[in-house]
Amino acid sequence: MTETPEPRPTPTLFNRLLGEGRAGVAALAVSVVALIVALSPYASGTDFGSRVKAYLIQNPEVLQEVSVALDQKAQQQQIVDQRQKAVEITARVAANPGLLAIDAGDPAFGPADARVTVIEYFDFRCPGCKATAPDVLRMIQAHPDVRFVFKDWPILDGPTNGVSHYAARAALAAHQQGKYLPVFQALMAEPALSEPAIDAILEANGVTLPQAEAAMAGPAIARRLADTQTSATAMGLIGTPTFFVNGTAMESIQPAALDRAIREAKAR
Repeated sequence: MTETPEPRPTPTLFNRLLGEGRAGVAALAVSVVALIVALSPYASGTDFGSRVKAYLIQNPEVLQEVSVALDQKAQQQQIVDQRQKAVEITARVAANPGLLAIDAGDPAFGPADARVTVIEYFDFRCPGCKATAPDVLRMIQAHPDVRFVFKDWPILDGPTNGVSHYAARAALAAHQQGKYLPVFQALMAEPALSEPAIDAILEANGVTLPQAEAAMAGPAIARRLADTQTSATAMGLIGTPTFFVNGTAMESIQPAALDRAIREAKAR
């Protein structure tokens, strides 16, 4: 199974507020005051607010415990939301399998008749895509019986132009010359993409630039990117990377989760 780096601990609300200095502490204090005011009508005695204030002063760790609980609740809700979104996307694909149709021009690696197919929608400037790319490339090597399909979906700039679109067009042009994977790897590894940097990557990986430039300006690649945008919108995708395993949308982008899904699909 692909090894996944240990996730960095997420700062709690309490720590984030303290890290913001006086403004953060003030925000936390205002929240506590609001809580006291909200509870006051339900409390007995006239000194309820004073007693709560005294208790919090004597036990300030309670504020951090509340912060941790709030963060945990928010994280749990995020997981639930991601799972629900994946279910909705998968249902749309099941109702219209053509949304995930693999075109002859899509970069695809592995047997055409593979029992397991992985499809990724991605943007070359997307931080999550860049973080997962090395593991995806390793999985192509680890699962030679699986078909991996790449859907270049440049969503981090304008609808038809910008660095993300330029990178997507360049990669698809490289694919026409049989250079997709090395160009994909280099584009994902480049932290500051620009048009000159992308041209340099093409040249460094043996892509014939005049031929690539003609393809990038041609209608075939423009149509492919437009079709990808249309399918992503119809499925309700909200970000990159989005992975599918045999038509099922992944709720996680973690490489370990993807690898596990692949192995489970193989075992069925």
